[in-house]
Amino acid sequence: MLPQELIRKKRDGGTLDAAEIQFFVKGLADGSVTEGQVAALAMAVFFKGLTVDERVALTLAMRDSGDVMDWSGIDAPILDKHSTGGVGDNVSLMLAPALAACGAAVPMISGRGLGHTGGTLDKFDSIPGYQTQPDNQLFKKVVKEIGCAVIGQTGNLAPADKRFYAIRDVTGTVESIDLITASILSKKLAAGLQGLVLDVKWGTGAFMATLEDARALAESLVLVANGAGLKTTALLTDMNEPLASAAGNAVEMQNAVDFLKGTAIDNRLWDVTVAQGGELLASGGIAADAQAGSDMMRDAFQSGKAAEKFGQMVHALGGPVDFMDKAELYLAKAPVEAPVYAEHEGVVTGVDARAVGVAVVALGGGRRAAADVIDPSVGLTSLAGVGNTVDADAPLAIVHARTEAEAEKAAVAVRKAYTIGSAADVEDRPSVVERIAP
Repeated sequence: MLPQELIRKKRDGGTLDAAEIQFFVKGLADGSVTEGQVAALAMAVFFKGLTVDERVALTLAMRDSGDVMDWSGIDAPILDKHSTGGVGDNVSLMLAPALAACGAAVPMISGRGLGHTGGTLDKFDSIPGYQTQPDNQLFKKVVKEIGCAVIGQTGNLAPADKRFYAIRDVTGTVESIDLITASILSKKLAAGLQGLVLDVKWGTGAFMATLEDARALAESLVLVANGAGLKTTALLTDMNEPLASAAGNAVEMQNAVDFLKGTAIDNRLWDVTVAQGGELLASGGIAADAQAGSDMMRDAFQSGKAAEKFGQMVHALGGPVDFMDKAELYLAKAPVEAPVYAEHEGVVTGVDARAVGVAVVALGGGRRAAADVIDPSVGLTSLAGVGNTVDADAPLAIVHARTEAEAEKAAVAVRKAYTIGSAADVEDRPSVVERIAP
């Protein structure tokens, strides 16, 4: 086979068979297909699309381009989730230990922040000593003994996807739903999962701005994942405002600790976390259905078992043994804390969640360039949600910044992100909008 012939075939609207796709992916992994050829095929796919069979074949070929995790020594369903990213989305921090408390094994391989969206690994980096990049031996040991481990990509998982994504990123082909599907699922399949829930977000702070686009991505992901043998459902969730009342790394970690301990729980965050857990417990056969799984999740939180699992996981991966009791002493604090008040009192009727995320990045809580070092202490807390009243006593948010000047810039950005009106203007939007099943 010749790469240029496969490019021509797809350019002209043809369908590639599994052997042709495997040939191309092998070239991706070993470098025998040039960067120009990869870019050309990506552009051809962008315009001509892939059939379901092609998407499944691409996903499996990229999965098999490297290692596939083996969990044969664990007598529990291997479950995980994937979120398309948002602002104040720290669901993973609560979801993993709650699932473990319910009897699942959760080898959660997470990523770092991308653009205006926060990254789960960056949040865990705010815990002193926590190893986000352990070796495979420690990773498997913690999953087996504790039931969950949240870490970064380990070993040689889906290396073909890594190269493919890097080329797509600089050739204007990232937005292809077909290629996004294969990219996400190849890594999840390489993690050796038996059940997956997808949190596909839509709105001002999401990768997919419209519900229709989010639904199209969710349907593609569910169709291909199940076609590749991984039991998967998806939830469409609202990202037209930050999910948690905190955005930043240490502040979102503290928000998660408060959630787990039951001292402060954001309602929308609770709904999304419980719903995702319910789906996974049903997929893994631990619960009869998603509703029964959600009931189990509520019990895991309310009984304190999820908090206990989280503390055990943190310590097993190098963090403080008493982190859950003294999180506020271990997490970095910014030297400047300042409330941000609205220009006039009223009710929050809208939030540009992306603008909130960009404000956190500007404070130093995200990356403008890949080499940037994140300041874990900065961010926003007490973020007012849609429907909240704001006035002289109730701010839009509290800024955590390194300097007064940076705090003031963030305050300006936060005010611009909020729309203030009356209670009659508030649109009632559920946190979980829709469920997509195979």
